Amino acid sequence: MDWLNPCLFTGVALLVDYIVGDPPRIPHPVVLIGRWIAWLDKSWNRQPAAFLRSRVLGGLLTIVTVGGAGALTWLILYLLHQVSPWLAILANVWLISTTIAWRGLLRAGVCVYRALQQDGIEAGRVAVAMIVGRDTAHLDEAQVTRACVETLAENIVDAIVSPVVFGCIGGAPLAMAYRAANTLDSMVGYRSERHRHFGWSSARLDDLLNYFPARLTALLLFVAIALVKGDARRAWRIWRRDAQLHPSPNSGIPESMVAGALGVQLGGQNVYGGVLSSRAKLGDATRSLESSDIRRAAHLVSAVSWVLLATTLVAAAIWWTA
Repeated sequence: MDWLNPCLFTGVALLVDYIVGDPPRIPHPVVLIGRWIAWLDKSWNRQPAAFLRSRVLGGLLTIVTVGGAGALTWLILYLLHQVSPWLAILANVWLISTTIAWRGLLRAGVCVYRALQQDGIEAGRVAVAMIVGRDTAHLDEAQVTRACVETLAENIVDAIVSPVVFGCIGGAPLAMAYRAANTLDSMVGYRSERHRHFGWSSARLDDLLNYFPARLTALLLFVAIALVKGDARRAWRIWRRDAQLHPSPNSGIPESMVAGALGVQLGGQNVYGGVLSSRAKLGDATRSLESSDIRRAAHLVSAVSWVLLATTLVAAAIWWTA
């Protein structure tokens, strides 16, 4: 498709997501992908299941979902291009924007912050339960804040940097394939009894796809923290010291850097379905977490997104000259 400058269109898509977000009345591709995954999970992942059967069917789910999302997106763009190249360009930009969640991530953080500020801890627990998987019924304000800040930090990679990277490489088809893989991980990539084997391939693919974007995020965050006059050197030091302590090979990078930038400690004990889970602590507890840290973390999300946008547009200019 000679009309495609994926970096330029991905940069525009990033702006579209920031300005428009996800209009509630327009069908969202990621929602459709989620319904597809839920249907196949229910149909194929019948318990109890043998180890080999679970691994094979889980691998098939990954191939069908990720490959299908990318192929279907390519086919839609190809057919639209036959009608009008401009129509295909608009669809390409819109489809890439649906894989990015800059505005949605900010909105989620604002909802938790306002709930704590205006309606108290009970409302804060309800609000943060919408964006985290841990049990929230007994969290205090510092724990609600930690849950929200960790989610904002982790999703810098999953919801912003990774889809932009794959959009720059291969436009909407590759960005949508990445989003399908990430949605698979969020739905079946758990170490629970039901999904330990069935979701194994989904979790490993998500780790692989996020490996480079997570490390690019470290560079972007360093620049962003410096631009907002934060302690970029401390953030970098905490990343190098603590990121490898996180169970994810990728999520520890943005979480440790945000912890360092804010001067707080993330990680610790969480409860999932009534079961206590302990994670390594990231950062130094130079002070206690407070609700305003949600606002600071959201500010970092926007700062790194603007740096990413500038980087994407520079890449688009290089693409044109090449």
